[in-house]
Amino acid sequence: MADGPLIVQSDRTVLLEVAHPDAESARHELAIFAELERAPEHIHTYRVTRLGLWNARAAGHDAEDMMATLDRWSRFPVPPSVATDIRETVGRYGRLVIERNDDNELVLRSTDAAVLAEVSRNKRIQPLLVGHPTSDTFLVDAWARGHIKQELLKIGWPAEDLAGYTPGTPHPIDLDEHGWHLRPYQRKAVDIFAEGGSGVVVLPCGAGKTLVGAAAMAETKTTTLILVTNTVSARQWRDELLKRTSLTAEEIGEYSGQSKEIKPVTIATYQILTAKRKGQYAHLALLDALDWGLIVYDEVHLLPAPVFKLTADLQARRRLGLTATLVREDGREGDVFSLIGPKRFDAPWKEIEAQGFISPAVCYEVRVDLPEGDRLEYAAAADDERYRLAATAPAKIGVVKSLVARHEGERILVIGQYLDQIDVLSDALNAPKITGATPIEEREELYQAFRVGEISVLIVSKVANFSIDLPEASVAIQVSGSFGSRQEEAQRLGRLLRPKQTSRTASFYTLIARDTVDQDFAQNRQRFLAEQGYAYTILDADGVAA
Repeated sequence: MADGPLIVQSDRTVLLEVAHPDAESARHELAIFAELERAPEHIHTYRVTRLGLWNARAAGHDAEDMMATLDRWSRFPVPPSVATDIRETVGRYGRLVIERNDDNELVLRSTDAAVLAEVSRNKRIQPLLVGHPTSDTFLVDAWARGHIKQELLKIGWPAEDLAGYTPGTPHPIDLDEHGWHLRPYQRKAVDIFAEGGSGVVVLPCGAGKTLVGAAAMAETKTTTLILVTNTVSARQWRDELLKRTSLTAEEIGEYSGQSKEIKPVTIATYQILTAKRKGQYAHLALLDALDWGLIVYDEVHLLPAPVFKLTADLQARRRLGLTATLVREDGREGDVFSLIGPKRFDAPWKEIEAQGFISPAVCYEVRVDLPEGDRLEYAAAADDERYRLAATAPAKIGVVKSLVARHEGERILVIGQYLDQIDVLSDALNAPKITGATPIEEREELYQAFRVGEISVLIVSKVANFSIDLPEASVAIQVSGSFGSRQEEAQRLGRLLRPKQTSRTASFYTLIARDTVDQDFAQNRQRFLAEQGYAYTILDADGVAA
Protein backbone atom coordinates (compact mmCIF):
# COMPACT_ATOMS: atom_id res chain seq x y z
CA MET A 1 0.00 0.00 0.00
CA ALA A 2 1.25 3.50 -0.86
CA ASP A 3 2.38 5.78 1.92
CA GLY A 4 1.24 9.08 0.41
CA PRO A 5 0.30 12.26 2.31
CA LEU A 6 -3.32 12.34 1.05
CA ILE A 7 -6.47 10.50 2.07
CA VAL A 8 -9.28 10.97 -0.46
CA GLN A 9 -12.75 10.47 1.01
CA SER A 10 -16.04 9.70 -0.70
CA ASP A 11 -17.58 13.07 0.28
CA ARG A 12 -14.99 14.81 -1.96
CA THR A 13 -12.85 15.92 0.96
CA VAL A 14 -9.12 15.28 0.82
CA LEU A 15 -7.01 15.09 3.97
CA LEU A 16 -3.37 16.21 3.81
CA GLU A 17 -0.89 15.03 6.46
CA VAL A 18 1.20 18.16 6.99
CA ALA A 19 4.26 16.41 8.44
CA HIS A 20 4.58 13.94 5.57
CA PRO A 21 7.82 14.45 3.54
CA ASP A 22 5.80 14.70 0.30
CA ALA A 23 3.18 17.07 1.73
CA GLU A 24 4.43 20.17 -0.10
CA SER A 25 4.57 18.44 -3.49
CA ALA A 26 1.08 17.04 -3.01
CA ARG A 27 -0.29 20.40 -1.79
CA HIS A 28 1.15 22.14 -4.83
CA GLU A 29 -0.69 19.84 -7.25
CA LEU A 30 -3.88 19.52 -5.19
CA ALA A 31 -4.41 23.29 -4.89
CA ILE A 32 -4.90 23.48 -8.66
CA PHE A 33 -8.41 22.04 -8.34
CA ALA A 34 -9.29 21.76 -4.63
CA GLU A 35 -9.99 24.40 -1.97
CA LEU A 36 -8.61 24.31 1.56
CA GLU A 37 -11.40 24.25 4.16
CA ARG A 38 -9.57 23.74 7.46
CA ALA A 39 -5.90 24.04 8.40
CA PRO A 40 -5.14 23.00 11.99
CA GLU A 41 -1.66 21.83 12.97
CA HIS A 42 -1.44 18.29 11.63
CA ILE A 43 -4.18 17.48 9.09
CA HIS A 44 -5.44 19.95 6.47
CA THR A 45 -8.82 19.35 4.85
CA TYR A 46 -9.40 20.21 1.20
CA ARG A 47 -12.65 19.93 -0.75
CA VAL A 48 -13.01 19.21 -4.44
CA THR A 49 -15.70 21.61 -5.72
CA ARG A 50 -17.37 21.96 -9.09
CA LEU A 51 -16.09 25.50 -9.59
CA GLY A 52 -12.56 24.45 -8.65
CA LEU A 53 -12.68 21.65 -11.22
CA TRP A 54 -14.03 23.95 -13.94
CA ASN A 55 -11.44 26.64 -13.23
CA ALA A 56 -8.71 24.01 -13.44
CA ARG A 57 -10.17 22.71 -16.71
CA ALA A 58 -10.26 26.21 -18.18
CA ALA A 59 -6.61 26.66 -17.17
CA GLY A 60 -5.66 23.60 -19.22
CA HIS A 61 -5.83 20.72 -16.71
CA ASP A 62 -8.03 17.79 -17.72
CA ALA A 63 -9.72 15.19 -15.53
CA GLU A 64 -6.94 12.68 -16.05
CA ASP A 65 -4.36 15.22 -14.76
CA MET A 66 -6.42 15.70 -11.60
CA MET A 67 -6.98 11.99 -11.07
CA ALA A 68 -3.27 11.37 -11.58
CA THR A 69 -2.55 13.80 -8.72
CA LEU A 70 -4.92 11.98 -6.37
CA ASP A 71 -3.67 8.53 -7.41
CA ARG A 72 -0.02 9.57 -7.08
CA TRP A 73 -0.25 10.98 -3.57
CA SER A 74 -3.15 9.08 -1.98
CA ARG A 75 -2.42 6.63 0.82
CA PHE A 76 -5.48 4.53 -0.06
CA PRO A 77 -7.24 3.92 -3.39
CA VAL A 78 -9.34 6.87 -4.53
CA PRO A 79 -13.04 6.00 -4.00
CA PRO A 80 -14.61 5.11 -7.36
CA SER A 81 -17.47 7.56 -6.73
CA VAL A 82 -15.00 10.44 -6.44
CA ALA A 83 -13.20 9.45 -9.61
CA THR A 84 -16.52 9.25 -11.45
CA ASP A 85 -17.67 12.62 -10.05
CA ILE A 86 -14.44 14.36 -11.10
CA ARG A 87 -14.55 12.97 -14.63
CA GLU A 88 -18.23 13.77 -15.09
CA THR A 89 -17.98 17.26 -13.57
CA VAL A 90 -14.95 18.21 -15.64
CA GLY A 91 -16.71 16.75 -18.68
CA ARG A 92 -19.54 19.25 -18.28
CA TYR A 93 -17.23 22.15 -19.14
CA GLY A 94 -17.48 22.93 -22.84
CA ARG A 95 -20.47 20.67 -23.59
CA LEU A 96 -22.29 23.97 -24.15
CA VAL A 97 -20.63 26.61 -26.31
CA ILE A 98 -21.61 30.23 -26.93
CA GLU A 99 -20.53 31.34 -30.40
CA ARG A 100 -21.69 33.28 -33.46
CA ASN A 101 -23.38 31.82 -36.51
CA ASP A 102 -22.86 32.82 -40.14
CA ASP A 103 -25.24 35.75 -39.64
CA ASN A 104 -23.17 36.98 -36.67
CA GLU A 105 -26.00 36.11 -34.29
CA LEU A 106 -25.24 34.88 -30.79
CA VAL A 107 -26.06 31.18 -30.39
CA LEU A 108 -25.88 28.51 -27.70
CA ARG A 109 -24.71 25.26 -29.25
CA SER A 110 -24.32 21.69 -28.04
CA THR A 111 -23.90 18.34 -29.74
CA ASP A 112 -25.67 16.81 -26.72
CA ALA A 113 -29.39 17.12 -27.49
CA ALA A 114 -30.42 16.16 -23.95
CA VAL A 115 -28.28 18.89 -22.36
CA LEU A 116 -29.58 21.49 -24.80
CA ALA A 117 -33.17 20.45 -24.11
CA GLU A 118 -32.57 20.59 -20.34
CA VAL A 119 -31.13 24.11 -20.25
CA SER A 120 -33.59 25.52 -22.79
CA ARG A 121 -36.49 24.55 -20.53
CA ASN A 122 -35.01 26.24 -17.45
CA LYS A 123 -37.35 29.04 -16.40
CA ARG A 124 -34.52 31.55 -15.95
CA ILE A 125 -32.76 30.66 -19.20
CA GLN A 126 -35.81 30.32 -21.44
CA PRO A 127 -36.48 34.09 -21.64
CA LEU A 128 -32.90 34.66 -22.86
CA LEU A 129 -33.41 32.38 -25.89
CA VAL A 130 -35.12 33.95 -28.93
CA GLY A 131 -35.07 31.21 -31.54
CA HIS A 132 -34.20 27.57 -32.34
CA PRO A 133 -32.80 27.71 -35.89
CA THR A 134 -31.12 24.28 -35.90
CA SER A 135 -31.40 21.12 -33.87
CA ASP A 136 -28.13 21.82 -32.06
CA THR A 137 -28.44 25.60 -31.50
CA PHE A 138 -30.62 28.20 -29.82
CA LEU A 139 -30.42 31.91 -30.62
CA VAL A 140 -29.43 33.99 -27.59
CA ASP A 141 -30.77 37.51 -27.15
CA ALA A 142 -27.96 39.89 -28.16
CA TRP A 143 -27.87 41.60 -24.74
CA ALA A 144 -27.85 38.34 -22.73
CA ARG A 145 -24.36 36.92 -23.30
CA GLY A 146 -23.26 37.49 -19.72
CA HIS A 147 -26.59 36.68 -18.11
CA ILE A 148 -26.94 33.31 -19.79
CA LYS A 149 -23.44 32.32 -18.67
CA GLN A 150 -24.38 33.17 -15.09
CA GLU A 151 -27.57 31.13 -15.23
CA LEU A 152 -25.94 28.15 -16.94
CA LEU A 153 -23.24 28.01 -14.25
CA LYS A 154 -25.89 28.01 -11.52
CA ILE A 155 -27.51 24.86 -12.93
CA GLY A 156 -24.18 23.12 -13.41
CA TRP A 157 -23.57 23.57 -17.14
CA PRO A 158 -20.75 26.12 -17.58
CA ALA A 159 -20.63 27.38 -21.16
CA GLU A 160 -17.39 27.95 -23.01
CA ASP A 161 -17.60 31.42 -24.58
CA LEU A 162 -16.19 31.36 -28.12
CA ALA A 163 -18.28 34.24 -29.46
CA GLY A 164 -15.26 36.49 -29.94
CA TYR A 165 -14.58 40.07 -28.97
CA THR A 166 -14.72 43.51 -30.51
CA PRO A 167 -11.19 44.68 -31.34
CA GLY A 168 -11.97 48.16 -29.98
CA THR A 169 -10.27 51.25 -31.30
CA PRO A 170 -6.65 50.36 -32.15
CA HIS A 171 -4.03 52.18 -30.11
CA PRO A 172 -0.26 51.56 -30.31
CA ILE A 173 1.15 50.18 -27.04
CA ASP A 174 4.53 48.47 -26.72
CA LEU A 175 6.52 47.22 -23.75
CA ASP A 176 9.72 49.18 -23.15
CA GLU A 177 11.95 46.30 -21.98
CA HIS A 178 15.17 48.23 -21.45
CA GLY A 179 17.00 46.93 -18.41
CA TRP A 180 14.25 44.46 -17.53
CA HIS A 181 12.24 41.63 -19.09
CA LEU A 182 9.01 39.89 -18.34
CA ARG A 183 9.60 36.93 -16.06
CA PRO A 184 8.81 33.52 -17.58
CA TYR A 185 5.61 33.09 -15.58
CA GLN A 186 4.43 36.59 -16.55
CA ARG A 187 5.03 35.83 -20.23
CA LYS A 188 3.20 32.54 -19.92
CA ALA A 189 0.25 34.22 -18.18
CA VAL A 190 -0.05 36.80 -20.98
CA ASP A 191 0.19 34.17 -23.71
CA ILE A 192 -2.52 32.01 -22.13
CA PHE A 193 -4.76 35.04 -21.60
CA ALA A 194 -4.31 36.17 -25.20
CA GLU A 195 -5.23 32.70 -26.43
CA GLY A 196 -8.42 32.62 -24.34
CA GLY A 197 -9.40 36.25 -24.88
CA SER A 198 -10.80 36.78 -21.37
CA GLY A 199 -10.20 35.43 -17.90
CA VAL A 200 -8.34 35.78 -14.63
CA VAL A 201 -4.60 35.64 -13.87
CA VAL A 202 -3.80 34.69 -10.27
CA LEU A 203 -0.36 35.71 -9.00
CA PRO A 204 1.02 36.34 -5.50
CA CYS A 205 1.23 39.89 -4.19
CA GLY A 206 4.53 41.36 -5.33
CA ALA A 207 4.83 39.01 -8.32
CA GLY A 208 4.14 41.73 -10.90
CA LYS A 209 0.45 41.58 -11.78
CA THR A 210 0.63 45.15 -13.12
CA LEU A 211 3.29 44.05 -15.61
CA VAL A 212 1.02 41.24 -16.77
CA GLY A 213 -1.65 43.88 -17.35
CA ALA A 214 0.79 46.09 -19.26
CA ALA A 215 1.94 43.16 -21.39
CA ALA A 216 -1.67 42.22 -22.17
CA MET A 217 -2.24 45.80 -23.32
CA ALA A 218 0.83 45.59 -25.54
CA GLU A 219 -0.50 42.30 -26.92
CA THR A 220 -3.96 43.69 -27.80
CA LYS A 221 -2.85 47.23 -28.80
CA THR A 222 -6.24 48.80 -28.23
CA THR A 223 -7.97 51.40 -26.09
CA THR A 224 -8.02 50.11 -22.53
CA LEU A 225 -10.09 50.79 -19.43
CA ILE A 226 -8.35 49.80 -16.17
CA LEU A 227 -10.51 49.49 -13.04
CA VAL A 228 -8.66 49.73 -9.70
CA THR A 229 -9.43 49.80 -5.98
CA ASN A 230 -8.53 53.40 -5.13
CA THR A 231 -6.85 56.57 -6.33
CA VAL A 232 -3.42 55.66 -4.91
CA SER A 233 -3.57 52.43 -6.89
CA ALA A 234 -4.62 54.38 -10.01
CA ARG A 235 -1.53 56.56 -9.76
CA GLN A 236 0.74 53.57 -9.19
CA TRP A 237 -0.68 51.97 -12.35
CA ARG A 238 -0.09 55.22 -14.23
CA ASP A 239 3.52 55.47 -13.04
CA GLU A 240 4.21 51.83 -13.91
CA LEU A 241 2.72 52.18 -17.41
CA LEU A 242 4.81 55.29 -18.06
CA LYS A 243 7.91 53.45 -16.90
CA ARG A 244 7.32 50.11 -18.61
CA THR A 245 5.52 50.93 -21.87
CA SER A 246 5.62 53.31 -24.81
CA LEU A 247 2.60 55.21 -23.44
CA THR A 248 3.02 58.91 -22.65
CA ALA A 249 1.33 60.97 -19.96
CA GLU A 250 -0.99 62.47 -22.61
CA GLU A 251 -2.32 59.00 -23.45
CA ILE A 252 -3.26 57.99 -19.88
CA GLY A 253 -6.27 59.46 -18.11
CA GLU A 254 -7.43 59.21 -14.48
CA TYR A 255 -11.17 58.93 -13.82
CA SER A 256 -11.75 59.21 -10.09
CA GLY A 257 -13.23 61.47 -7.46
CA GLN A 258 -10.40 63.95 -8.10
CA SER A 259 -10.21 63.84 -11.91
CA LYS A 260 -12.47 62.99 -14.87
CA GLU A 261 -10.09 62.40 -17.80
CA ILE A 262 -10.94 60.03 -20.64
CA LYS A 263 -7.91 59.04 -22.70
CA PRO A 264 -6.99 56.02 -24.89
CA VAL A 265 -5.88 54.34 -21.65
CA THR A 266 -8.16 55.37 -18.78
CA ILE A 267 -7.69 54.28 -15.17
CA ALA A 268 -10.88 54.46 -13.09
CA THR A 269 -11.72 53.47 -9.51
CA TYR A 270 -14.43 50.99 -8.59
CA GLN A 271 -15.86 53.66 -6.27
CA ILE A 272 -16.49 56.14 -9.08
CA LEU A 273 -18.06 53.49 -11.29
CA THR A 274 -20.52 52.49 -8.56
CA ALA A 275 -21.26 56.05 -7.36
CA LYS A 276 -24.94 56.92 -7.55
CA ARG A 277 -26.77 60.21 -8.00
CA LYS A 278 -30.55 60.27 -7.53
CA GLY A 279 -30.58 56.48 -7.52
CA GLN A 280 -28.76 56.16 -10.86
CA TYR A 281 -25.14 55.24 -11.59
CA ALA A 282 -23.71 58.66 -12.30
CA HIS A 283 -20.68 57.59 -14.33
CA LEU A 284 -22.05 54.66 -16.32
CA ALA A 285 -21.27 56.47 -19.56
CA LEU A 286 -17.59 55.76 -18.90
CA LEU A 287 -18.13 52.15 -19.99
CA ASP A 288 -19.09 53.36 -23.46
CA ALA A 289 -17.06 56.59 -23.54
CA LEU A 290 -14.60 54.99 -25.97
CA ASP A 291 -14.69 51.78 -27.95
CA TRP A 292 -12.68 49.87 -25.36
CA GLY A 293 -10.95 46.77 -26.69
CA LEU A 294 -9.70 45.63 -23.26
CA ILE A 295 -10.97 46.09 -19.72
CA VAL A 296 -8.56 45.24 -16.88
CA TYR A 297 -10.02 44.50 -13.43
CA ASP A 298 -7.31 44.95 -10.81
CA GLU A 299 -7.85 43.02 -7.54
CA VAL A 300 -10.81 41.26 -9.17
CA HIS A 301 -11.65 39.46 -5.91
CA LEU A 302 -12.78 42.87 -4.60
CA LEU A 303 -15.09 43.63 -7.52
CA PRO A 304 -18.16 45.35 -6.01
CA ALA A 305 -21.46 43.59 -6.67
CA PRO A 306 -22.82 46.41 -8.89
CA VAL A 307 -19.81 46.04 -11.21
CA PHE A 308 -20.83 42.43 -11.88
CA LYS A 309 -24.15 43.72 -13.15
CA LEU A 310 -22.41 46.30 -15.35
CA THR A 311 -19.89 43.71 -16.56
CA ALA A 312 -22.69 41.42 -17.74
CA ASP A 313 -23.25 43.96 -20.53
CA LEU A 314 -19.54 44.10 -21.48
CA GLN A 315 -19.12 40.54 -22.72
CA ALA A 316 -18.09 41.61 -26.24
CA ARG A 317 -14.98 43.30 -24.83
CA ARG A 318 -11.86 41.44 -23.74
CA ARG A 319 -11.64 41.27 -19.96
CA LEU A 320 -8.57 40.58 -17.82
CA GLY A 321 -8.93 40.00 -14.08
CA LEU A 322 -5.83 40.28 -11.89
CA THR A 323 -5.73 39.00 -8.32
CA ALA A 324 -3.68 37.23 -5.67
CA THR A 325 -6.64 35.07 -4.68
CA LEU A 326 -9.97 34.11 -6.20
CA VAL A 327 -11.43 33.82 -2.69
CA ARG A 328 -14.44 36.10 -2.21
CA GLU A 329 -16.07 36.38 1.19
CA ASP A 330 -19.48 36.97 -0.46
CA GLY A 331 -19.34 33.63 -2.28
CA ARG A 332 -19.52 35.20 -5.75
CA GLU A 333 -16.55 33.34 -7.24
CA GLY A 334 -19.02 31.92 -9.77
CA ASP A 335 -19.80 35.41 -11.08
CA VAL A 336 -16.08 36.07 -11.58
CA PHE A 337 -15.93 32.82 -13.57
CA SER A 338 -19.02 33.68 -15.65
CA LEU A 339 -18.57 37.40 -16.26
CA ILE A 340 -14.83 38.16 -16.13
CA GLY A 341 -13.79 34.72 -17.29
CA PRO A 342 -12.35 31.49 -15.91
CA LYS A 343 -8.96 31.23 -14.26
CA ARG A 344 -6.44 31.19 -17.10
CA PHE A 345 -3.21 31.10 -15.08
CA ASP A 346 -2.35 30.46 -11.45
CA ALA A 347 1.17 30.48 -9.96
CA PRO A 348 1.47 29.13 -6.39
CA TRP A 349 3.06 31.57 -3.95
CA LYS A 350 5.77 29.20 -2.75
CA GLU A 351 6.75 28.34 -6.32
CA ILE A 352 7.34 32.01 -7.13
CA GLU A 353 9.22 32.38 -3.84
CA ALA A 354 11.45 29.41 -4.71
CA GLN A 355 12.33 31.13 -8.00
CA GLY A 356 13.47 34.20 -6.05
CA PHE A 357 10.81 36.56 -7.42
CA ILE A 358 9.06 37.24 -4.09
CA SER A 359 10.53 37.43 -0.61
CA PRO A 360 10.38 34.47 1.77
CA ALA A 361 8.14 35.09 4.76
CA VAL A 362 7.41 33.49 8.11
CA CYS A 363 4.03 33.83 9.85
CA TYR A 364 3.39 34.04 13.58
CA GLU A 365 0.19 34.02 15.60
CA VAL A 366 0.75 35.80 18.91
CA ARG A 367 -1.86 34.89 21.52
CA VAL A 368 -2.64 37.56 24.08
CA ASP A 369 -4.45 36.88 27.38
CA LEU A 370 -7.17 39.35 28.34
CA PRO A 371 -6.93 40.72 31.89
CA GLU A 372 -9.73 39.63 34.24
CA GLY A 373 -11.68 42.86 33.86
CA ASP A 374 -11.60 42.70 30.07
CA ARG A 375 -12.58 39.02 30.18
CA LEU A 376 -15.67 39.86 32.22
CA GLU A 377 -16.63 42.71 29.89
CA TYR A 378 -16.19 40.36 26.91
CA ALA A 379 -18.29 37.64 28.53
CA ALA A 380 -21.14 40.05 29.25
CA ALA A 381 -21.14 41.65 25.80
CA ALA A 382 -23.65 40.99 23.04
CA ASP A 383 -22.49 38.69 20.25
CA ASP A 384 -22.10 41.52 17.74
CA GLU A 385 -19.82 43.44 20.14
CA ARG A 386 -17.55 40.60 21.16
CA TYR A 387 -15.24 40.65 18.16
CA ARG A 388 -14.58 44.37 18.46
CA LEU A 389 -13.81 44.01 22.18
CA ALA A 390 -11.42 41.12 21.57
CA ALA A 391 -9.77 42.63 18.48
CA THR A 392 -9.15 46.01 20.13
CA ALA A 393 -8.05 44.65 23.50
CA PRO A 394 -5.66 47.16 25.16
CA ALA A 395 -3.44 44.21 26.14
CA LYS A 396 -2.29 44.06 22.51
CA ILE A 397 -0.63 47.49 22.62
CA GLY A 398 2.29 46.40 24.81
CA VAL A 399 2.90 43.37 22.57
CA VAL A 400 3.02 45.63 19.51
CA LYS A 401 5.60 47.85 21.21
CA SER A 402 7.73 44.79 22.05
CA LEU A 403 7.59 43.52 18.46
CA VAL A 404 8.53 46.94 17.07
CA ALA A 405 11.51 47.04 19.43
CA ARG A 406 12.49 43.48 18.43
CA HIS A 407 12.62 44.53 14.75
CA GLU A 408 14.34 47.86 15.25
CA GLY A 409 16.00 49.00 12.01
CA GLU A 410 13.45 47.30 9.76
CA ARG A 411 10.52 48.86 7.89
CA ILE A 412 7.40 47.94 9.92
CA LEU A 413 3.70 48.16 9.05
CA VAL A 414 1.21 48.03 11.94
CA ILE A 415 -2.22 47.20 10.56
CA GLY A 416 -5.58 47.67 12.27
CA GLN A 417 -9.25 47.57 11.46
CA TYR A 418 -10.65 50.09 13.96
CA LEU A 419 -9.95 53.82 13.84
CA ASP A 420 -9.85 54.36 17.61
CA GLN A 421 -7.33 51.52 17.91
CA ILE A 422 -5.24 53.06 15.14
CA ASP A 423 -5.23 56.39 17.03
CA VAL A 424 -4.02 54.63 20.20
CA LEU A 425 -1.29 52.78 18.28
CA SER A 426 -0.12 55.94 16.58
CA ASP A 427 0.25 57.68 19.94
CA ALA A 428 1.85 54.67 21.66
CA LEU A 429 4.46 54.21 18.92
CA ASN A 430 4.85 57.89 18.06
CA ALA A 431 4.35 56.89 14.43
CA PRO A 432 2.29 58.42 11.60
CA LYS A 433 -1.00 56.82 10.55
CA ILE A 434 -2.94 56.41 7.31
CA THR A 435 -6.71 55.88 7.29
CA GLY A 436 -9.53 56.47 4.85
CA ALA A 437 -9.71 60.06 6.12
CA THR A 438 -6.08 60.78 5.18
CA PRO A 439 -5.98 62.98 2.04
CA ILE A 440 -4.57 61.25 -1.06
CA GLU A 441 -1.56 63.58 -1.31
CA GLU A 442 -0.66 63.03 2.35
CA ARG A 443 -0.95 59.24 1.90
CA GLU A 444 1.41 59.32 -1.05
CA GLU A 445 3.91 61.47 0.90
CA LEU A 446 3.86 59.05 3.85
CA TYR A 447 4.18 55.98 1.63
CA GLN A 448 7.15 57.58 -0.14
CA ALA A 449 8.79 58.55 3.17
CA PHE A 450 8.39 54.91 4.27
CA ARG A 451 9.85 53.61 1.00
CA VAL A 452 13.01 55.70 1.29
CA GLY A 453 13.47 55.06 5.02
CA GLU A 454 12.64 58.52 6.38
CA ILE A 455 10.08 56.78 8.62
CA SER A 456 10.44 53.16 9.72
CA VAL A 457 7.04 52.51 11.34
CA LEU A 458 3.71 53.25 9.67
CA ILE A 459 0.26 52.61 11.17
CA VAL A 460 -2.32 51.78 8.50
CA SER A 461 -5.99 50.88 8.27
CA LYS A 462 -7.51 48.60 5.65
CA VAL A 463 -6.88 51.30 3.00
CA ALA A 464 -3.37 49.82 2.71
CA ASN A 465 -4.58 46.26 2.15
CA PHE A 466 -4.50 46.46 -1.62
CA SER A 467 -2.30 47.61 -4.48
CA ILE A 468 0.17 49.54 -2.35
CA ASP A 469 3.80 49.08 -3.38
CA LEU A 470 6.07 49.20 -0.32
CA PRO A 471 8.94 46.94 -1.35
CA GLU A 472 11.18 47.44 1.67
CA ALA A 473 8.48 46.61 4.26
CA SER A 474 9.79 43.49 6.01
CA VAL A 475 7.54 43.31 9.09
CA ALA A 476 3.76 43.50 9.37
CA ILE A 477 1.94 43.40 12.70
CA GLN A 478 -1.79 42.76 12.24
CA VAL A 479 -3.57 43.92 15.37
CA SER A 480 -7.13 43.49 14.09
CA GLY A 481 -8.82 42.48 10.86
CA SER A 482 -12.09 42.13 8.99
CA PHE A 483 -13.54 39.25 10.98
CA GLY A 484 -12.55 36.02 9.16
CA SER A 485 -11.53 37.46 5.78
CA ARG A 486 -9.12 35.10 3.98
CA GLN A 487 -8.55 37.58 1.17
CA GLU A 488 -7.54 40.31 3.60
CA GLU A 489 -5.02 38.04 5.34
CA ALA A 490 -3.47 37.19 1.97
CA GLN A 491 -3.28 40.83 0.94
CA ARG A 492 -1.74 41.91 4.24
CA LEU A 493 1.00 39.31 4.00
CA GLY A 494 1.37 40.47 0.41
CA ARG A 495 2.55 43.89 1.57
CA LEU A 496 5.78 42.11 2.63
CA LEU A 497 6.47 39.97 -0.41
CA ARG A 498 8.05 42.49 -2.79
CA PRO A 499 11.68 41.44 -3.33
CA LYS A 500 14.01 43.38 -1.03
CA GLN A 501 17.48 44.75 -1.56
CA THR A 502 18.55 43.11 1.72
CA SER A 503 17.21 39.61 0.81
CA ARG A 504 15.74 39.62 4.32
CA THR A 505 13.03 37.10 5.28
CA ALA A 506 9.79 38.95 6.06
CA SER A 507 7.92 38.50 9.35
CA PHE A 508 4.12 38.59 9.53
CA TYR A 509 2.57 38.72 13.00
CA THR A 510 -1.14 38.51 13.76
CA LEU A 511 -2.19 39.30 17.34
CA ILE A 512 -5.05 37.23 18.73
CA ALA A 513 -7.01 37.53 21.99
CA ARG A 514 -6.90 33.99 23.38
CA ASP A 515 -10.17 32.05 23.92
CA THR A 516 -12.32 34.60 22.07
CA VAL A 517 -14.00 34.91 18.67
CA ASP A 518 -10.83 36.76 17.64
CA GLN A 519 -9.07 33.37 17.71
CA ASP A 520 -11.91 31.68 15.78
CA PHE A 521 -11.86 34.31 13.03
CA ALA A 522 -8.06 34.09 12.82
CA GLN A 523 -8.24 30.39 12.00
CA ASN A 524 -10.54 31.13 9.07
CA ARG A 525 -8.41 34.06 7.85
CA GLN A 526 -5.34 31.82 7.74
CA ARG A 527 -6.89 29.16 5.49
CA PHE A 528 -5.84 30.62 2.15
CA LEU A 529 -2.24 31.20 3.22
CA ALA A 530 -2.07 27.68 4.65
CA GLU A 531 -3.22 26.45 1.22
CA GLN A 532 -0.27 28.31 -0.28
CA GLY A 533 2.14 26.56 2.07
CA TYR A 534 2.57 29.16 4.83
CA ALA A 535 2.53 27.76 8.38
CA TYR A 536 1.79 29.88 11.45
CA THR A 537 4.06 29.48 14.48
CA ILE A 538 2.11 30.05 17.71
CA LEU A 539 3.81 32.45 20.13
CA ASP A 540 2.76 33.41 23.63
CA ALA A 541 2.52 37.15 24.26
CA ASP A 542 4.59 36.87 27.44
CA GLY A 543 7.45 35.38 25.46
CA VAL A 544 7.26 38.18 22.92
CA ALA A 545 7.18 40.86 25.59
CA ALA A 546 10.15 39.28 27.31
